[in-house]
Amino acid sequence: MRIIRHLQRTRPRVVSPVVTLGNFDGVHAGHQAIVARVVDAAADRGGEPVAITFFPHPARVLAPARAPAPITSLRERLEALGGLGIGTIVAQHFTRAFSRLAPEEFVERYLVEALGAVHVVIGHNVSFGRDRAGNAELLRRAGERYGFTVEIVGPVRVDGIEVSSTEVRTRLAAGDVAGATRLLGRSYSIVGRVTVGKRRGRALGFPTANVRPRVPPIVPDGVYAVLVEHEGERFGGVANIGRNPTFGEGAPRTVEAHLFDFDGDLYGERLRVALVARIRGEVRFASPEALVEQIAADARQAREILG
Repeated sequence: MRIIRHLQRTRPRVVSPVVTLGNFDGVHAGHQAIVARVVDAAADRGGEPVAITFFPHPARVLAPARAPAPITSLRERLEALGGLGIGTIVAQHFTRAFSRLAPEEFVERYLVEALGAVHVVIGHNVSFGRDRAGNAELLRRAGERYGFTVEIVGPVRVDGIEVSSTEVRTRLAAGDVAGATRLLGRSYSIVGRVTVGKRRGRALGFPTANVRPRVPPIVPDGVYAVLVEHEGERFGGVANIGRNPTFGEGAPRTVEAHLFDFDGDLYGERLRVALVARIRGEVRFASPEALVEQIAADARQAREILG
């Protein structure tokens, strides 16, 4: 996988590029359907599958107060697109100046001059360019003028619901991990490095990895059954997301994962904590002993959920 940061007018060495564009936040089931068509169309043409994504999210530049919470970090987004078969990813820096490009200018400068696209695959509700005026019909007309073809994918529905990043966020914010998983096509994951915490878990008999996420978790505070990936291995576990109210008020929000059947040093390691199910909300207990009793019950329940 090749990553191009902030594509310029100079054309990179890409053979017969089949291109898609979008934010791809979450790389959910709808995005996956688009990428699958890009990969197949590139194979049919003997070309290379290419994705253009934007960072930061346009709303964070144009209307930061209304910007949606990211589902994934940029790194996770790029890894997911690469894992689906995209050979070249353009991570385009989104700025106010970039937002003022007319849709026709974006097509000419980036799709035609910079990439030389032969085929463009888009979602049915794509929008781009100044005032989000660019759409599928504009792309079709531009393709006729510049010599590339256009294919529209979607909408993609799961359980009768049209899949979108907004719908994924809605379910995560409500603690509906199972619903979000169906829309994502995989478990929602928290990814980050293990840092030194308060070491309370070890003292309580349940050592935890204090994971510092790359982006804040969207899910509500509480206890979750999880699958933790580390260096190609997977461990079942139970994780607490919250502020540990039993030990005082005003603590920062943390992600602490207890891995079943694991005994080792994880400090500094990168973990992927996949949320499988929400067990309960976060509670303030009267004593550490009461907390230990509840953690043991949570762990038993998590083992049952994970099978």
